[in-house]
Amino acid sequence: MASCGGTCDFNCGSKEVEEETRERVGRISLAAASAAANAARCSKCGDGDAREGCNGACTACFRAYLFGKFKLAVTSNAMIAPTDNLLVAFSGGPASRVALQFIHEMQSKLVKSWDASNSQALPVFGVGVAFIDESIFSLKQSHEIEKAIENVQLIVSSISSVYKGIHIKPIENICSSDSKDGRSRLSELLDMITDNTGKEDFLQYLRMLSLQKIALENGYSKLILGSCTSAIACHVISATVKGQGYSLPADVHYVDTRWEVPVVLPLRDCLAQELSLLCHLDSLKTQQLLDRPSAGINGLVSSFVTRLREENPSRERTIVRTAEKLKPFCFNKFSANGYHDFLPSRLRPKFQNADNSDSVLSEVLCPICGSPLSEIELHNMRSTEGEARTRAEIFFTHCCQSCCFQILPNGAAAYEKFFSLLPQLMMRRVKDGMLANRSQLREEIKDYLLDDQDDDT
Repeated sequence: MASCGGTCDFNCGSKEVEEETRERVGRISLAAASAAANAARCSKCGDGDAREGCNGACTACFRAYLFGKFKLAVTSNAMIAPTDNLLVAFSGGPASRVALQFIHEMQSKLVKSWDASNSQALPVFGVGVAFIDESIFSLKQSHEIEKAIENVQLIVSSISSVYKGIHIKPIENICSSDSKDGRSRLSELLDMITDNTGKEDFLQYLRMLSLQKIALENGYSKLILGSCTSAIACHVISATVKGQGYSLPADVHYVDTRWEVPVVLPLRDCLAQELSLLCHLDSLKTQQLLDRPSAGINGLVSSFVTRLREENPSRERTIVRTAEKLKPFCFNKFSANGYHDFLPSRLRPKFQNADNSDSVLSEVLCPICGSPLSEIELHNMRSTEGEARTRAEIFFTHCCQSCCFQILPNGAAAYEKFFSLLPQLMMRRVKDGMLANRSQLREEIKDYLLDDQDDDT
């Protein structure tokens, strides 16, 4: 260190000052290095290295965080009973891939516990996988589609040999058992829908019907979807724009029993970004089959929510939490029948009062989208009862206003043609709904009806 020269009151050229300066610089360097090391450590366990995008957590803690969300949703809502046969809807994307992985891990732990148990009193739930082949809409070559489906089969088979099997069904099979005829009928149906948003929504409804058909034909008791917070946030906004605000609560909760095979959403509290990151960190292979861009309202809403997420990642959760405040329907919970014996004691009070009159499915559902009809829609439907009408007219009077506006064609002749092409599962909804209404009416007036014995006297 150079001296000032002459007489200096600060002794800047002395050895003591130089040594003190070096020690100070050393302490600062050590503190900076320690801070950098601590910043690179996991904020939860303190041992692993923090990974980018994991909120300061290491890979193991981040994975445990997501699995904890999944398990909490399953246990607190009684989604899975030991006697269940679960059908996991697998699309190949990150959300369904994580759902499949977590279900496998939960099943594997129960199998080990069952093997180690002396009593082996409780069974272990079974698992199957369903993949809806929508390759008729894909722009890829046939050999690429075949390779993609092979990859889906490899993904499922590589996870576990405990699965009952994978069910790969073309989406056109919901319209007809014959593949060629089903493809023709589906093409005609879509050609009659002029609205782009209506076409996308109709395909989504057909996808759900296809999954229900697979579950019913193969004896599954629950259908697991990989719907996450991000997807539900998009649905909340798009449903509001489409005029489906009344039926919105039906789609944002963990459980949906309005279907013949109940639907559960164990990943409802996880973000799409988190699930994609987990697939990357755990090297979970995914497979995207379709490359069609989303059009209409759904595409605009998806872009809008993406922009919101870029500005503030918590906004997707805010949207879903806001929608949660809407009153759920009676079918957004399980009844105690079949589940009470398997629930922990702390959760039983939640389901003990679930078998009251509110648990009866009294809502009239749209035969196309399955949404509950509002009071205005019910009034319009009932105002036409008793009139001489065709089956097609009866069907369309049971549809919600959103489906009437975006999906149904105009004109009586087009109604008949459209109705003749619809899948039988959709047509059956109107018949089942009418029978349910009659049963409900009979239950309401049973005190005023005469018994058979009274009639004989």
